Amino acid sequence: MNRVLVIDDDPSLRFTLEAVLGDAGLNVETADGGASGLAAFEARGADVVLTDLAMPDIDGMMVLARLRAQDPGVPVLMLTAHGSERVAVAAMKAGAHDYIPKPFDPDELVIAVKRGIETRELRLQNARLRTETAIGRAIVAESPAMRRLLDVVARVAPKDVTVLLTGESGVGKDVMASALHAHSRRADRAFVRFNAAAIPSELAEAELFGHTKGAFTGAQSARLGYFQQAHKATLFIDEIGELPLPIQAKILRALQSGEVQQVGGRPEIVDARLIAATNRDLAADARAGRFREDLFYRLNVVPIRVPPLRERPEDIEPLIRTFVHQYAERYGMAGVEVEPALVDALKGHPWPGNVRDLENTVARLLALAPDERITLALWRSLAEPRERTVMTPSRSSDPGPSHPLRARVEAFERAIIGEQFEASSRNQSETARRLGVSRPALIEKLHKYGLIERA
Repeated sequence: MNRVLVIDDDPSLRFTLEAVLGDAGLNVETADGGASGLAAFEARGADVVLTDLAMPDIDGMMVLARLRAQDPGVPVLMLTAHGSERVAVAAMKAGAHDYIPKPFDPDELVIAVKRGIETRELRLQNARLRTETAIGRAIVAESPAMRRLLDVVARVAPKDVTVLLTGESGVGKDVMASALHAHSRRADRAFVRFNAAAIPSELAEAELFGHTKGAFTGAQSARLGYFQQAHKATLFIDEIGELPLPIQAKILRALQSGEVQQVGGRPEIVDARLIAATNRDLAADARAGRFREDLFYRLNVVPIRVPPLRERPEDIEPLIRTFVHQYAERYGMAGVEVEPALVDALKGHPWPGNVRDLENTVARLLALAPDERITLALWRSLAEPRERTVMTPSRSSDPGPSHPLRARVEAFERAIIGEQFEASSRNQSETARRLGVSRPALIEKLHKYGLIERA
């Protein structure tokens, strides 16, 4: 149900507006002034905001300005008293969607509010479809938090500005980075990815900035770095907080002047738009001396926080459907049935690993399902303590003869690697030790199964 936030200091008018809009099938929240209205919007969002123009604490014009700074795409309708048409016109120029003079006709009020909702829905739908087409994967955004996020991404992307994506591991920062590139003026150029957590720190400088032939032992030929590869394009540095301080200094130089220098080479100018991502608190790291403060401010031109899954519960069920379709197709399964009790249980789970955690769970359930049905009982059988979750062929359920052999083997391998990767807090060296494989071999498997992005 669409949400309308009504902000007005008059109790009787709030009551009337709530009744009229509620009778029209809308979910209405009221606030008794500008300050409480802004707090309510920040906490719960809204599809449309209806605010009075004259209020004692924060007036409607200031509410409009702050709402547009927080969520530029939300339609704001202004309630104006008789004789304040000039101010209403000024509000429209400042970005208000419409204004409604008092006294108002209830039917006209409902029409204006629903028109604002339709405008927002259309804008968000178009942005999501363009993004899905450009990056080649579905974007689930049923929740208000994700709708606001996509709207911000669509507005920021065309502007050639540095963006810092923040959020917990597994929330989809890489997807938002792809969306930013897809909507940018550089969309027809390369989207160059560098995962700082997947590259040993001693190799990171040569990878990012390139090297000349003979610059160090083993450099048998010259190599362009990621910055040079992203010339006139977009460079995405994931987990930028993992880079050592000396390399941070070189990135700062590249952002300030566009100048990069190959290991063993001369400085050169590159034009690369930088998008960075981290699951760390870089501001706290900067205060503690673990991250360069000047680089943090250079990166933090446009900060975009990707919300964890627990803040967007409306997205869990459509995400389940998306992942079931995706992995059923990959595993050669047809007409998979999902038990409703399982959906309810998954919706109530806290998902500490966020979207990636949910995706791995769905993939594991489908891989181990004895037939074309995944159930609550199967999930509970897998939800054992961490130290007991390592699966072996003798303990696992065979996906069944209807699956191709390669899909069955790969699904089993992916489940084991995914379990150990999460159990070791996504530490690659520890995961490799537990599985008894080399770190390079593990990284290749993590790339193969989509558990980390290729740099």
